Amino acid sequence: MTPMKKPEPKAQLLQGNEACAEGAIAAGCRFFAGYPITPASEIAERLSVRLPQVDGVFIQMEDEIASMGAIIGASLAGVKSMTATSGPGFSLMQENIGFACIAEVPCVVVDVMRGGPSTGLPTNPSQGDVMQARWGTHGDHPIIALCPSSVQECFTLTVRAFNFSEKYRTPVIFLMDEVVAHMREKVVLPDPGQVEVVNRVKPSVPPEWFLPYEDTSYGVPPMGIFGEGYRYHVTGLVHDIRGFPTLRQDEIEPFILRLFRKISSHVEDIQLFEAHQTEDAQSVIVAYGCVARSAYRAMVQARAKGMKVGLLRLITLWPFPRRAIEPLAKAGKALVVPEMNMGQISREVKRVVQGAAPVIRVNKIDGTLIGPHEILEALEEEKS
Repeated sequence: MTPMKKPEPKAQLLQGNEACAEGAIAAGCRFFAGYPITPASEIAERLSVRLPQVDGVFIQMEDEIASMGAIIGASLAGVKSMTATSGPGFSLMQENIGFACIAEVPCVVVDVMRGGPSTGLPTNPSQGDVMQARWGTHGDHPIIALCPSSVQECFTLTVRAFNFSEKYRTPVIFLMDEVVAHMREKVVLPDPGQVEVVNRVKPSVPPEWFLPYEDTSYGVPPMGIFGEGYRYHVTGLVHDIRGFPTLRQDEIEPFILRLFRKISSHVEDIQLFEAHQTEDAQSVIVAYGCVARSAYRAMVQARAKGMKVGLLRLITLWPFPRRAIEPLAKAGKALVVPEMNMGQISREVKRVVQGAAPVIRVNKIDGTLIGPHEILEALEEEKS
């Protein structure tokens, strides 16, 4: 008999927030703790229905501080965990995000950016949390932050965020913006078997031999699970390889350096970006999130006018993908950076370029999307 052909996955009309929730499920997330906040509430709403369907747990917490603490605890118990919020709630999570960094607890934090500061513009788009994602919590620490530009990417990059989190034992920030979060597009969700899922490395030794923060060749120690008999000390203090607080200089510096090394030595895996027609370009638009969609249209319109324009779309914002910027600067290409803030990524571009190429900012802070015509105007001014 000829085996029956498996039906192709059907296209669905999904909102970005809904696709993010589905990506979390596909990645193996089975615990969500959060507090409703515009424009991220639909993530919690969908997971409140979907998680019980896959034997997961959804909890609405009393605030964002408790939400972050809850997903850290769940992750230590062996469950892939996520929370979702927007700017004000993201601010409240920062202390516990730092705890997750130093205790090396994998988890995913979704921040759907809106206008600020404070309550700001609760229902309007912004890209104002870029620097907060990098420097929101105190002290020296590395961080990974991803930024989608489509509803399909809200699914695929949520999976990638979980994979990075588990692979490198670190919190990962998923920076969406209100436009992408609330936009609806046709997406195809793959079957579960088609999704690459990475799980944390577990110890290969019995609990009595386990060193929870021992260095490894790639900088990431295996992670023991409390429910599987591995009990160890977890603290927000700088600690030794057994997890106990230390003031020894020969333990402090190697520990902090390892936290950075486990990210910096794998940037080729972590730093994601797309280049469109940059080879012959004289000007390159550097954009991310929803603005990258306007930037792509501006590139097409500019090419139609005979202007040699390319697009570099940043997907990973942190660690900042300087290896994508440096070749453009060395070639003397003008870099146009449109973003819905006062110039947070453009500062990083300028830092990398070091004056080798002009950097033109296109900023908008009134709660509306940057249109292709505004980017095109900047390109035409640069050319003249």
